[in-house]
Amino acid sequence: MAVVHHTTLEPGKLDLLTAWLPTRTWFTGTTPQLRRAGGFRLDDPAGEVGIECMIVIDTADARLPVYHIPLTYRGASLPGGDLIGTTEHGVLGQRWVYDGASDPVAIAQLTALLTGQAEPQHQDRSDTRADTVECVTTQPDPSLSVRINRTPAPAAEFPRGWILSSWTDPAGDTAQGVVLETTTDSDHGQTVDSSRR
Repeated sequence: MAVVHHTTLEPGKLDLLTAWLPTRTWFTGTTPQLRRAGGFRLDDPAGEVGIECMIVIDTADARLPVYHIPLTYRGASLPGGDLIGTTEHGVLGQRWVYDGASDPVAIAQLTALLTGQAEPQHQDRSDTRADTVECVTTQPDPSLSVRINRTPAPAAEFPRGWILSSWTDPAGDTAQGVVLETTTDSDHGQTVDSSRR
C-alpha cells in the first residue's frame, strides 16, 4: 500500500486548485476560496503514481458548492495530461500534479475500485482503508465507462456500480454523495466527466 508522507508541499494542493478550478467549464464560482472537506486515496500497483480523490468546498460562493477532483502526483511530466501545476514535496522533490481524469493510471484504478478490484485508502494514513467510502461494485465489462462526478450526486440515481464518499461541511456536519459511477454512455471505454449541474 502507498505511504502517506506528512511533510511540506509548496505550493500546496489548495493553492494549485485555486488557480486551476476557474479554468474548468464545470466550476460555478469566480475566485474560489477552497476548504478541504474529505476524500480518499488509491494505490498504484506499480508504486509510482500517487492517486487522491479530493473533495473541496468553495466557501467564497454563497451556495457552498462541493467539488470532487481526482488528482495524480508524478515524479515526471505526463505527455498529454491535464497539468494542474507543479509542487515541491519535502520528501520526494518536484512533483507534477494532474487532473486524474487525464491520467491513465488513475483511470485504471478508478475502474478497479468500481469493479471491486481495488480498495479506497485513507487520505492521511498509510496502510489504512478509508472508512468514509462506500463501494457498490459491478462486474468488469468492457462496455462500461467511468463517470467522474465533479459535483457529488444522490445515491438513488445510480442503478449500477457507484462510489459514495462522505465529507465534512462548513458547519461540521457529515454530508455524502456519489463521486464515481459506471455508465454505458456512447463513448464506451472512455472517462466521462460530469458536473451534474
